[in-house]
Amino acid sequence: MMGLLALLLMPSFGLLAQTPDIEWETLNGEAMLLYKQGNYDNAMATIKKSLQVAERGGPDHPNVATSLNNLAALYKAKGQYADAEPLYQRSLAIREKALGVEHPLVAQSLNNLAALYHTQGRYAQAEPLYKRSLEIREKILGQHHPDVAQSLNNLAELYRTQGQYGLVEPLYKRSLTILEKAFGPHHPYVAQGLNNLAALYDTQGRYALAEPLYKRSLTIREKAFGPDHPDVAATLNNLATLYKNQGQYVQAEPLYKRSLAILEQAFGPDHPFVAQSLNNLAEMYQTQGKYAPAEPLYKRSRTILEKAFGPDHPNVATSLNNLAALHKNQGRYAEAEPLYMRSLAILRKSLGPDHPSVAQSMSNLAEMYHTQGRYAEAEPLYKHVLAIREKVLGPDHPAVAATLNNLAALYKAKGQYAEAEPLYMRSLTILEKSLGPDHPAIATTLNNLATLYKTQSKYAEAGQLYTRSLAILEKAYGPDHPSVAASLENLAAVYRKIDRENEAEELEKRITAIRVIKP
Repeated sequence: MMGLLALLLMPSFGLLAQTPDIEWETLNGEAMLLYKQGNYDNAMATIKKSLQVAERGGPDHPNVATSLNNLAALYKAKGQYADAEPLYQRSLAIREKALGVEHPLVAQSLNNLAALYHTQGRYAQAEPLYKRSLEIREKILGQHHPDVAQSLNNLAELYRTQGQYGLVEPLYKRSLTILEKAFGPHHPYVAQGLNNLAALYDTQGRYALAEPLYKRSLTIREKAFGPDHPDVAATLNNLATLYKNQGQYVQAEPLYKRSLAILEQAFGPDHPFVAQSLNNLAEMYQTQGKYAPAEPLYKRSRTILEKAFGPDHPNVATSLNNLAALHKNQGRYAEAEPLYMRSLAILRKSLGPDHPSVAQSMSNLAEMYHTQGRYAEAEPLYKHVLAIREKVLGPDHPAVAATLNNLAALYKAKGQYAEAEPLYMRSLTILEKSLGPDHPAIATTLNNLATLYKTQSKYAEAGQLYTRSLAILEKAYGPDHPSVAASLENLAAVYRKIDRENEAEELEKRITAIRVIKP
């Protein structure tokens, strides 16, 4: 899913000039406005004019560095990462030369270059830059400055992307503490910090911790900006996603719709933020099996993104992927396959062959082949995905666990049970280590391993795993969730196999009751 608004506190666009220049500042202000409106072509032309004005003061003037930074930020937004990198690097070099290696604007340049590498999946290059930026800010500005909070947040976000959740939470919490102390508990920056911590808890399946943080963030933003501000839309989107992840679609839908209405009012119907919001609402409908309302939303989202960014942007690839997934779920495989293929080609071209997004796109294509019974085509793709993820994300990342699970399911479908079991077990070990013992993803893997044992008539082993899976789902979602009903069904089937008829009947009564409540 495409995120609605950036989580990162990264004011990388339109930094203050070192030397007043009315023409230069005017051009920068115009460019920033165009950028926020999603008018990237005119924004770029304006930034290039500002760069020409800045260069009148010499090629190493600090204003040149700022214009280069802004131009790089626009290239990054457009997905033109190869164009952005040398501009960020030149901006950094000018600032180090003009201002010294420990100036706050040098820290900002380091942060921006790190963010580019982060987006590209070049995590090993991003981390030391984020850390150096943090060190400069702590030394020059003090440990409790808001810019330090920004650096802590960005480093936390890098670790979150890598699945290093144990490192993430203390950084987010320290960042939030700094912001609350600097601005008070009701400032919009605090709302952003709350949002980021809530997003971590959502990822970890710690939904009860995430919800009050999102709600507090929403309250702050509505009070600070009014009910129709884009930041309010972002929080509504995030809270809706939390509810969607828990299967609480009735609560999620009006929040997604309100978020979309705010963004359309604020930016117009053709802004990329609107496209992302349409995508998120469509994804919820798809999850519910409501394919008819999902399809036009996905198509409108894709049209907006192609118009804003051109046909080869990574966000367009994501949109193509989502539409392909919809067609796959509908059994429209002939329509899905070329969309998956085009998505994969765009991502390989724009991000390189080893980016995590490339791996995800390849995994989606493999899953479709798997669904179609095209096992010979699916297996090498799954193995390639596994190789990319182990290389880029490390062997203990949740995405590695997901790939192991998929490959194991393929082997199970082929009757290769001996090959499937150790993959399921390794997947389970990774998830327990990275997400804790009670995450819903662990319930899924337990269920899959249990089903493997059931297929082999290992009913005692299967029953134990189904029971544990059920307990996790009940804790995460409550006793009346559809996933709980499916888990009860699996356990009841095992009880029938081992002549525990009375217990099976009790479970089946619960299943019926749940499906009456949530058909």
